[in-house]
Amino acid sequence: MNFCGITLPDKPIFLAPMEDVTDSTFRYICKSIGGVDVMFTEFVSADGILHNGKKSLNKLNIFNYERPIGIQIYGHTAESMVEAALLVEHAKPDFIDINFGCPVKKIANRGAGSGILRDIPLMLEITRKVVEAVKLPVTVKTRLGWDENSKNIEEIAEKLQDVGILALTIHARTRAQMFTGKADWTLIGKVKNNPRIKIPIIGNGDIDSPEKAKEMFDNYGVDAIMLGRATIGKPWIFNHTRHYFNTGELLPEPTLAQKIEMAKHHLSQSVIDKGEFGGIMTMRRHFVQYLKSLPHSKEMRLKLLTSKSVQEIIEILDLLIQKYSFQ
Repeated sequence: MNFCGITLPDKPIFLAPMEDVTDSTFRYICKSIGGVDVMFTEFVSADGILHNGKKSLNKLNIFNYERPIGIQIYGHTAESMVEAALLVEHAKPDFIDINFGCPVKKIANRGAGSGILRDIPLMLEITRKVVEAVKLPVTVKTRLGWDENSKNIEEIAEKLQDVGILALTIHARTRAQMFTGKADWTLIGKVKNNPRIKIPIIGNGDIDSPEKAKEMFDNYGVDAIMLGRATIGKPWIFNHTRHYFNTGELLPEPTLAQKIEMAKHHLSQSVIDKGEFGGIMTMRRHFVQYLKSLPHSKEMRLKLLTSKSVQEIIEILDLLIQKYSFQ
């Protein structure tokens, strides 16, 4: 598959951009395990970039081992998005992705993210002006529509292609659904099979296993798939999915000891990147998922999620291995 001038393997697997998840630490962990073909940064506010916000600017830091990687930006005016995209170019990502899909209220209510699905002319204006302003390839991530009564992704896809994007990722829900209900891939399949569509179509939503990943390729003909929430605390899913694609064999779930060693490695890297307090706070969401399968471990989890010391967290994780060593 050709994606933004980059040759990818058959059935490419993308890591979705997720706020407070796909930071440089998590990208490092996913890449070191293997199987991920394209990665995205966390989404970055155009206004944050333009106002030199430390958090926003830190998100622009990328490394060569992460390539191919895109920086995703969001905003609600063409002017701010163009200015931000021009600054993003200096970070030298492989492509720039525009976020027209985030459903979070504080973003959507300002007309950014999926909020722009209520103003398609503005969506197209922003996209066209960013495409014209930068030398890098531009891609878009969006949703099926604003709500059940406005699933207009087929029309939007054609218009976005016409203004110059080189790939489109579609999350198979409306903005009104947020992350609830079942993802409906039917319209993604229709977009992909539209003879007017020439750009790669990447499908996203509810892919949580290698079998489900293969099903989406087989049933809807997408050019690539994007994994999001299913990767949290489960970074091996990319490697397992790639192995399944290549061999038809399902690899066994990592043992508890393997998961905990992975969590400890993730923690140590997070602390290196963000300091002890920042690294621990970032890891709390991941810890819940790494240890999700443990029975009767509420008390230990609570200790883990309230600890402010790396040493204490390591001791708790080691105790968990001892307690559940039979698994």
